[in-house]
Amino acid sequence: MSSDREAEKAAFLTAHGVGDARRERLAGDASTRLYERLHRPNGATMIFMDQPPNAETEPCPPDATPDERRALGYNALARLAAGRVEAFIACAGYLKGRGFSAPEIIAADAPAGLAVLEDLGDDLFAQLIERGEDEATFYDAAVDALVALHAEAPPERLVGPDVDWPLLIYDDLALQTGGTMFLEWWPKYSGQPPFSAEAVAAWETLWAPIRARGVAGACVFCHRDYHPENLIWLPGRRSAARVGMLDFQDAVRAHPAWDVSMLMHSGRSDITPERERAVLDRYLAARPELEREAFLADYHALAALNCARILFIFARQVAAYGRPRYAAFMPRMWGFLDRCLAAPELEPLRAWFAANVVREPPR
Repeated sequence: MSSDREAEKAAFLTAHGVGDARRERLAGDASTRLYERLHRPNGATMIFMDQPPNAETEPCPPDATPDERRALGYNALARLAAGRVEAFIACAGYLKGRGFSAPEIIAADAPAGLAVLEDLGDDLFAQLIERGEDEATFYDAAVDALVALHAEAPPERLVGPDVDWPLLIYDDLALQTGGTMFLEWWPKYSGQPPFSAEAVAAWETLWAPIRARGVAGACVFCHRDYHPENLIWLPGRRSAARVGMLDFQDAVRAHPAWDVSMLMHSGRSDITPERERAVLDRYLAARPELEREAFLADYHALAALNCARILFIFARQVAAYGRPRYAAFMPRMWGFLDRCLAAPELEPLRAWFAANVVREPPR
């Protein structure tokens, strides 16, 4: 970190009355954000978010054409927020205004990429489950919070004090981008030859109608990264507020199956087929207006696309950024994809993967 950035951060903290806090660096993830826990002399804690404003390519302007999005880069193509603090603030305001537990924004300078947030604690669902606590408690709570989140049609813009952020549709180009990036990055990870033109054409033919279903069903606020490492247990709160939510700045309007897939297919948590069935049954029981078989068909198809997208992300982390720990997530992710592709209507996709993909690099 540059001394200039560090000086800017220290000045921000001082200006907002927390310059006396002891700063504890927190473990990072695959993003360009940095987090610290601030320890005040009185024992209170807060979270300090640092998102360098020029660390990523631009987010997607709402009216950008496909060619303009391609020129802007991956974030615009995939309709990601590029880590923008104003996106986090807008999404947090939307969630908190509806009774969900997003962190309170204590102080922020969005143009500088800095914010001080409420500290929701360390009780991540993933860690509690790993320590042996009853996973049903956490998955049931996560499903119930999703049902509540999906009960209301979201607006096209998230507007609050000093913030106005577009809530874009997870459109065909954004959905296509994850698949296209799999085609680009999997050979770089596995060492197999690039996919042939025929394989690429067949890939597009198979996925296009699935993406169309995803766009047609884009009717809910989609957290987009809703998995056990981004959910915090808050048992002192009630109902959906017991589920503390993090990393929601990339939210879009999307098919409700997408967040259900994220909950089931993060790549970092083991999910048995029995648990997956229980999650789907609970979600559908709470939303009787959904036609069960149609939703499950969309779920398996869009979840397969999501799994391929996550495999690309992990492959790029290894091949481009030299982060070999992501290779350990690959077998679990392939298992999830295989489970999705077991749906009879997805047999052509299952055959495509069997014919064209080398799953592991040579040892």
